[in-house]
Amino acid sequence: MSGKEAIVYVVRCGEEIRCAKVYKEANKRSFRQAVQYTEGRKVKNSRRARAMEKGSRYGRKEQEEAWQNAEADALRRLAAAGVRVPEPYNFLDGVLLMELVKDENGNAAPRLNDLTLTPELAREYHRMLVMQVVRMLCAGIVHGDLSEYNVLVGSDGPVIIDLPQAVDAAGNNSAEAMLERDVDNLTAYFGRFAPELRTTDYGKEIWSIYQSGTLQPDVVLTGCFERSEVPVDVDGVIREIDDVVKEEAARQRYKEALALEK
Repeated sequence: MSGKEAIVYVVRCGEEIRCAKVYKEANKRSFRQAVQYTEGRKVKNSRRARAMEKGSRYGRKEQEEAWQNAEADALRRLAAAGVRVPEPYNFLDGVLLMELVKDENGNAAPRLNDLTLTPELAREYHRMLVMQVVRMLCAGIVHGDLSEYNVLVGSDGPVIIDLPQAVDAAGNNSAEAMLERDVDNLTAYFGRFAPELRTTDYGKEIWSIYQSGTLQPDVVLTGCFERSEVPVDVDGVIREIDDVVKEEAARQRYKEALALEK
């Protein structure tokens, strides 16, 4: 099957049947790398980091390699955290070898989008996936592109796939918006089969608990979020900024005066 960023094959490895994801070249992908996704990703090698910032030919090559490696890294972290993702086996030369998710008959599992659900099953799958989003966030990761197209339904339930664009929850300024979008996508899909789900607000609830520092994988969610209706004191914020600017200017003048005395 060909997707936005890769072609996926069913392959034989000895006696095992597995999945091989072969990444497309950057100019052949419909899903583009964007600062919105790569912001906050750490590059250990300083030379590579500088080259990627400059956008040189070497930098673009390293950026592409980092983009591809991101999925293997995310899968390892999430599998270790107990998130339902395919188990990664190896990544080499743009090919990610991983577990083949199977249905109850041993065939390649269908995407969630290909199924027609009963209201009861829609509620159950929605609950399971929302809790997977929580577990991912506890591991410091937001999927960033989660929808019914990026979930396989295996013999024991939904499995989340496609993670090259996964973002660092603490280091990416768009993480909150992406998490809410991921949850909203799930809610909209499952709401087709269980309309009452459309009234829930799990995304904002999850992020508010995360921000408070109390989010746990087994957190009990309500699906409700009470928004603050208190207007922001814009003038007060501006005054605080002005005070900080003035304090910094005074500190710089003091340092300059000391330097002149010496």
